[in-house]
Amino acid sequence: MKAWVGVASVMIVGVTMSTASAQDVGKGERVFATQCQACHTLQRGGATATGPNLYRIMGRRSGTGPGYGYSEVMRKFAIEWNDATLAAYLRDPKADMPGTKKIFAGIKQRDQLIDVIAYLKEATK
Repeated sequence: MKAWVGVASVMIVGVTMSTASAQDVGKGERVFATQCQACHTLQRGGATATGPNLYRIMGRRSGTGPGYGYSEVMRKFAIEWNDATLAAYLRDPKADMPGTKKIFAGIKQRDQLIDVIAYLKEATK
């Protein structure tokens, strides 16, 4: 399972890097507002809701944010969230991390995916 994620991450890094100039934080904010905000907060000390607070998500290990009851799969997966791992997960959470309790079909449009990751990087510093 982890080997597949490594291969997918490398492929997605290539896609993300090749379109880095196309990132739009403003569009990413709108994607977050419509597809993520119902379950996640971004502010330091923000509440956990249906999903965990995402403050300082980049560089954090999966399943380790404070105040949220992560699934065993998320804790054991123990990946570091970065552009590539987040892109793979957000594209199709159930396929990327089988057994996750995340109820989300994923962000299928590449531009939206790139933009929301750019927004998360900026908004959760």
